[in-house]
Amino acid sequence: MNILLIGSGGREHALAWAISASPLCDKLFIAPGNPGTGQCGTNIVLDIADHRAVADFCKVMGVGLAVIGPEGPLVDGIADDLEAAGIKTFGPSKAAAQLEGSKAFTKELCAEFDIPTAAFARFTDEAAARAYVAKTGAPLVIKADGLAAGKGVVMAETIEQANEALAMMFSGGLGAAGAEVVIEEWMIGEEASFFALCDGTHALALASAQDHKRVGDGDTGPNTGGMGAYSPAPVMTKALEDQVMAEIIAPTLAGMAKRGTPFKGILYAGLMITAQGPKLIEYNTRFGDPECEVLMPRLKSDIVPALLAACDGVLNAVDLRWSDQAALTVVMAANGYPATPEKGSVIKGIEKAAAEKDVLVFHAGTQAKGDDIIANGGRVLNIVALGKTVSEAQAKAYAAVDLIDWPGGFCRRDIGWQAVKREREG
Repeated sequence: MNILLIGSGGREHALAWAISASPLCDKLFIAPGNPGTGQCGTNIVLDIADHRAVADFCKVMGVGLAVIGPEGPLVDGIADDLEAAGIKTFGPSKAAAQLEGSKAFTKELCAEFDIPTAAFARFTDEAAARAYVAKTGAPLVIKADGLAAGKGVVMAETIEQANEALAMMFSGGLGAAGAEVVIEEWMIGEEASFFALCDGTHALALASAQDHKRVGDGDTGPNTGGMGAYSPAPVMTKALEDQVMAEIIAPTLAGMAKRGTPFKGILYAGLMITAQGPKLIEYNTRFGDPECEVLMPRLKSDIVPALLAACDGVLNAVDLRWSDQAALTVVMAANGYPATPEKGSVIKGIEKAAAEKDVLVFHAGTQAKGDDIIANGGRVLNIVALGKTVSEAQAKAYAAVDLIDWPGGFCRRDIGWQAVKREREG
């Protein structure tokens, strides 16, 4: 089977690495891909915003499965258009992708189907939002309704910070994504990410992870798309996973089906583990980035049959095996990220790092220029390591990071700190 993977980040390199290992995959095309995905298949120059061009490519090249990596094309309806053209596609419809494309949509779904989440209010008027903040008090969480590349959430500890966030969003600081704003209660607990594969009716639990959103050590500085992650998340016990499947994932699937917009693809639940139990922070409708980079190395089963089963509605017949090892990824970002990343600097030592035992290097914002790999984005590389514990994986990952010669980049030095602390305390 020929497979097309859409996307260009670290998530797509991890998916390309896993898909290319499948005996079912004859040829793998990645559009547009990056220098890393080019080691797993063939990178294609294709305008992914032109859905007809993508469909035509699939027909000409005999593509039997299209896998959509990032959220943008899903929210734009690429899965609908490819399916209409007869191309089997892994990823939710435009209507179902609203679970990620609109915070307000998801909050209303939670309210309708009794899915535990933070209390909320939604606004399209800044004055009304400010009045709500004044009445409610801080701390609060201010969220842009639409897609904002992981930067549309402001944790406002004071009323002043909340009003600054509202002013930024309503003045167009996040474009159309901030035309509507959701204000939520500030939940107390430990965050975790949980992934489930869905076929519209059935859901198959995958694995858990924990992400590090803040740019700086000690969870300081602005939010980013993610500076690192590890899997599994120790906070997610088997009992908690079962509770999440029963109280959050299952009613979401049932609710979407009842509304006539069944969900097929990956449900990525951002969770807060509170004293009252797990609550939904938000949904993403695709593999996380950088979480995918720690899930794929732990997956011992062939991923392609699972993706096909999700498309065909037969996930109830699928069982996946996972490694008991922990995986941890450190994101190396370009100086200036997340504000204005500096592009064009040369990165050396990638091959040396990737040659280390139990280490993988997934490319994200890179570009090949002659024989050099240069930085061409904000988050540029993912250094992944496997270990018997998160502590061991962390040590291997940072040892590999230190083999990379890149003065134009930086990384956090405390990825995995919560799990490492838990392991040390026994």
